[in-house]
Amino acid sequence: MDGIEIDENLVRSLVRERHPDLAGLDIRRVAGGWDNQLWRLGSELAVRMPRTERAPALLRKEFRWLPALAPRLPLPVPIPLRIGEPSALFPRPWTIATWVPGEPADHAPISHDRAADTMAAFLGALHTEAPADAPISPDRGVPLRTLTDGFGKLVGEVASGGAADDLRHVRDIWDEALAAPAWEGPPVWLHADLHPANVVVSDGTLSGVIDFGDMCAGDPAVDLAAAWVLLPAGAAPRFFDAYARADEAMIRRARGLAALKSLFLILMGQAGERGLPGGKPTWGPAGRAALDRVLASARPDHKAH
Repeated sequence: MDGIEIDENLVRSLVRERHPDLAGLDIRRVAGGWDNQLWRLGSELAVRMPRTERAPALLRKEFRWLPALAPRLPLPVPIPLRIGEPSALFPRPWTIATWVPGEPADHAPISHDRAADTMAAFLGALHTEAPADAPISPDRGVPLRTLTDGFGKLVGEVASGGAADDLRHVRDIWDEALAAPAWEGPPVWLHADLHPANVVVSDGTLSGVIDFGDMCAGDPAVDLAAAWVLLPAGAAPRFFDAYARADEAMIRRARGLAALKSLFLILMGQAGERGLPGGKPTWGPAGRAALDRVLASARPDHKAH
């Protein structure tokens, strides 16, 4: 963004300028991140530096809404504590948030079924009716019919990248999701971007949820896709039993959205394998594993969810 190089000296200077009481803490770069570059600040904090055009708005959204939501959530989340306003040193806002320990799930996949209960409890606490002025998204928590063109494009791009197997069955899952009745309840709070790089794992189970930049209000099915995108094979029934609010239509929509997210992860993995900008090599295996779980759940010999 704007060709600005974000390095340790810049981050240290920004902390010293805006938050001098924290200037003595160690600073080190952390791998990962999509819209924001992440830097550890001491042992308990993190600096998030925007690196895409949309990132500043996402940071401000988190800063406004997440501190009020976080206390009721049963897992650690990165609570924004301070904001650095644009200055001569850096022309965009940036934030300091709490650090959430654990290994991202694209490096250390969830392996214990008990994570289904943990995820269900987290989403049950999050999915409360959102206020009228809560943010909305054009492509998350929305009716699936608005995503059909994007789904078709993803299928084509993934197929051209050499991952054409099972894509016909993926289309069937998407069509089944489209045919499900739409969400008719009030818009609820959503994380809206649950995938392996946005949760952290300790001892094989879910231990934290990060990156709320896409948080918005809408249909909870987008978050329930995590039953297949994040949880180990066979854990989806336990998850939906524990969540206890999803009817068959919501499960069908969630499975379609899990297929969509899996294709996106595969595509980003393919880009990473080719060394393309924005590519994420670790996302490909995570996406393929997620797609396998989605496809397996739709077979006749499996329970409906």
